[in-house]
Amino acid sequence: MAVTEPAPVELPPAHEGILRRQALRESAARTYARSLPIVPVRARGMTIEGADGRRYLDCLSGAGTLALGHNHPVVLEAVRKVIDSGAPLHVLDLATPVKDAFTTELFSTLPREFADNAQIQFCGPAGTDAVEAAFKLVRAATGRSELLAFTGAYHGMTAGALAASGGATDVRVTRLPFPHRYRCPFGTGGERGSDIAARWTEYLLDDPKSGVPEPAAMILEPVQGEGGVNPAPDSWMRRMREITRERSIALIADEVQTGVGRTGTFWAVEHSGIVPDVMVLSKAIGGSLPLAVIVYRSELDLWQPGAHAGTFRGNQLAMAAGAATLAYVRENRLAERAGTLGARMLAALQALSADHPSIGDVRGRGLMIGIELVDPEAGPPTVTAENGSAPPPDPALATAVQQECLRRGLIVELGGRHGAVVRLLPPLTLTDEQATAVVDRLADALRAAERSPYRRAAAGPTR
Repeated sequence: MAVTEPAPVELPPAHEGILRRQALRESAARTYARSLPIVPVRARGMTIEGADGRRYLDCLSGAGTLALGHNHPVVLEAVRKVIDSGAPLHVLDLATPVKDAFTTELFSTLPREFADNAQIQFCGPAGTDAVEAAFKLVRAATGRSELLAFTGAYHGMTAGALAASGGATDVRVTRLPFPHRYRCPFGTGGERGSDIAARWTEYLLDDPKSGVPEPAAMILEPVQGEGGVNPAPDSWMRRMREITRERSIALIADEVQTGVGRTGTFWAVEHSGIVPDVMVLSKAIGGSLPLAVIVYRSELDLWQPGAHAGTFRGNQLAMAAGAATLAYVRENRLAERAGTLGARMLAALQALSADHPSIGDVRGRGLMIGIELVDPEAGPPTVTAENGSAPPPDPALATAVQQECLRRGLIVELGGRHGAVVRLLPPLTLTDEQATAVVDRLADALRAAERSPYRRAAAGPTR
């Protein structure tokens, strides 16, 4: 009897197996992996190559971490130099030549008035730990515990940082209105909306019956990132600085995502010219590796040794990569480049709105851009002074656009109140040709998503 050979089994591609095992093994809290089902194996600059051989333009950049894109030569050289030197890679908070070089370079980029009278604390490796350190610092310095934060804010995922973020539910933080051009909480928009927001802040702090204890600090983002790419008006930022200074309230600027040239100046506070009391820095300062610090006025340095610590606060490789990144951005004027190229991309994206009523607003600063997608056929609209009306957000369309972008080799992220803002965070090394490709692919993805019969049934935002 003849032996029949079994039919060959067609095995799935290797990347599908990796994705399947990830879904089985990793927690339900995973985020990016859900909306971006790719397996990166190589990357350079703005380009990522997946295990399936596909190439993508990366407009996520590690959520703004990769100022120079993936594997920039100056970053790789800085890391290799430390490894080849035999220097210790783990040193807690001991002084090292690598740390000294990083601190010197960082201070050279900070606003002069701030840097000349500042201290630095190296924190745990994530921005959220630096936020926690900032809160502990100002509470120790003032003897007060209350904090002021803003609607739409995002400051991290640890307990204190999350409590100061916009999605918090059980908090001891006073929430203040963040001015918003497109969806103004007061229905006015523009300078009038910003003025009302500032006046409300003053009234709340000065009213003895407001129920708001005297705060230790106010924390704000010069541009809200996760909150939907909402730039704070410069005049409003100056008002917040005046309000806090007059009342001896420390002002904390969260520059975790806006720093290192992202918005068109090296630090986003430079647009308004304010000098905060504390700056929270992470993401790009580590040159793609984990690093977080706070820099603050010397007068606040009243805490005791060990008041804030962390085993991995002395990441030598991150400090070397960070120093190289800071120097490269400074020497090559990439902040100015981000401002110029970002304005060009904003104009191109705003031009699309003439043919796409689903584009409610295009906003941002530098290479920190957001496109809010809306459903113009749904109602009722929200009336604002600057825009006439703002239709309801359309998170299903945003999700469909993100998926269509991925099919076209473009990685984008979603954010905003309802996950209806398509966010672009390309590296500062973005070329003119790449910028054009990003806009073209996004426009094509939007057209496809608008035609899709499935978008209404989309599950909504993934983060």
